Amino acid sequence: MNKEILAVVEAVSNEKALPREKIFEALESALATATKKKYEQEIDVRVQIDRKSGDFDTFRRWLVVDEVTQPTKEITLEAARYEDESLNLGDYVEDQIESVTFDRITTQTAKQVIVQKVREAERAMVVDQFREHEGEIITGVVKKVNRDNISLDLGNNAEAVILREDMLPRENFRPGDRVRGVLYSVRPEARGAQLFVIVPSRKC
Repeated sequence: MNKEILAVVEAVSNEKALPREKIFEALESALATATKKKYEQEIDVRVQIDRKSGDFDTFRRWLVVDEVTQPTKEITLEAARYEDESLNLGDYVEDQIESVTFDRITTQTAKQVIVQKVREAERAMVVDQFREHEGEIITGVVKKVNRDNISLDLGNNAEAVILREDMLPRENFRPGDRVRGVLYSVRPEARGAQLFVIVPSRKC
C-alpha cells in the first residue's frame, strides 16, 4: 500500500474541497510527467493508480494511426494488429514499464501538476455552479479595482469581472463595496475571467 499517495489525495481533497477522483487524476498526470523525464526521447505515458491501495502501474503507449509521424508515440494499424487484432485507429498499444519512485523529486513535480489541475477543476466547478444563473442578478463584494475592470468576490472561491464598458458612466467602486449586477456571460473556455457582470443599478 502506498500511504504517501493516499495521504496526498486526502489532504488536497479536504483543503480544496474537490472530489478525490480529481486529485487521483492529477497525481496520475504528475507521475506520467515524472516518468517521461527519464527518457531522452519524447514518449507517451499512462499511469494508473489503485484508488484503494495507492499503488500504481506505469505504461508506455503508442497511438494507432494511419501514417506514423512520431515514431516514439505512434504505431500503424497494421503493426498494432500484430499485437491485438481487435485494435482500431485511435486506440493505444501499451507496454508496462518501470514506475518511478514517489520520492521528494517526484513529489515536487506532482505538486506542480496538482496545483494546475486543481485550478482547472476549481474553474470547472465555478462554471457548473453559475451556468444556470446566467441572466440573473447576483451580488458580490469588490475585491480589486483596476483600470479596465473590477473583480468581484462571489464567495466559495468564485470571482466575477465587471468590465469598464459594462459600468454606468462615472460609476466608482472601492474594495469592500457590495455590488449587484446581472450575470450576462459564463465562459468556460476563458483562461482569465469566466464570469462577467453588467451593473444595471447603483451600489446596494
